[in-house]
Amino acid sequence: MSRRTPVDAELAHKLSRRSMLGVAAGATAAALLGAAAPNATARSKPHGDPLLPPGRLGIQLYTLRDKVSTLGFDKVFAELEAYGYDEVEYAGYTQGSAGALTLAQLKQLTRDHGLKGIGSHVGYYDDNNANAYTFAQNLTKVLDDAQALSLKHIGTASGPFRYGSTVDAWKRAAADFNTYGAAARKRGMKFYQHNHADEFSFATDRPDVRLYDVLLAETDPDLVFLEMDIYWAYVGQFRFGKRADGTPDTFDPLHYVLKQPDRYPLFHVKDGEHDAAARDGYRMVDVGDGDIDYKSFLSAVTRTHGGRRDHHWQVEHDQPVVDSFTTARRSAAYLHTLRRKGC
Repeated sequence: MSRRTPVDAELAHKLSRRSMLGVAAGATAAALLGAAAPNATARSKPHGDPLLPPGRLGIQLYTLRDKVSTLGFDKVFAELEAYGYDEVEYAGYTQGSAGALTLAQLKQLTRDHGLKGIGSHVGYYDDNNANAYTFAQNLTKVLDDAQALSLKHIGTASGPFRYGSTVDAWKRAAADFNTYGAAARKRGMKFYQHNHADEFSFATDRPDVRLYDVLLAETDPDLVFLEMDIYWAYVGQFRFGKRADGTPDTFDPLHYVLKQPDRYPLFHVKDGEHDAAARDGYRMVDVGDGDIDYKSFLSAVTRTHGGRRDHHWQVEHDQPVVDSFTTARRSAAYLHTLRRKGC
């Protein structure tokens, strides 16, 4: 989180209270960070207990959208089963030229390959189409479909920019999210939002208030959860470490999680190589080929209270360079090599 207290006193109070509650639920953030000192990990023969909790490695199917479209879910799931995946996060429920299938069939195919549907991405809004398949326009249908698939999480990768980039605009978006979260909770599901980099930018009317802090403060922690895309959070750290006037205002993505670990049931695991000349500061690569210290990140999160039980790790690559199956296979293989500290 931002090291500087927001000028909005009410916002600051909400953030402070929720952070204190989050830290109290597990070990202190400082202790966890100390346990997660950077330690480079190579692709080598593993020794000791796996760092990834059993049954918690998944993949966002957007990574494999080309294969789903041409080969169909059945063949894609067979590959994922062979690579050692446990879960999938859907990015739509259709499979292009492979032919139509019902939600019941999709659910069964997932189970047939030893996989579990853990979540799904749906659009936040489309104010130009009253019939759009989004939370804002078709909440009941979105939740019906998620329930038919027995999903425990249903969320959006859309940023909360529906009403603009001011503090009040994000408070309005947070109110929307609270509504969706309450409706999901009645169905036994958790509503979540997946970040990109711009969520970590500053409010246009309050240059000392980070928009992500508004989202955290204004959403009910019992109703709205977060799926941290770790790569994009580090891009946000690079792009928005200073305010518009050049004043430093840095944050650490891991700090957000350690202060409120219960709010982050899902993570997107993608990697990047540092490239200071690029706008984002990174170039996206397969997991294990980049500079994000996943051994430290996973170690810290899994050491929180319930950390090996309550979090799910979804591999993703927005644009696989060579082949999406290769990306899925190599990323899983790398994550399976990671071992717990002291093992």
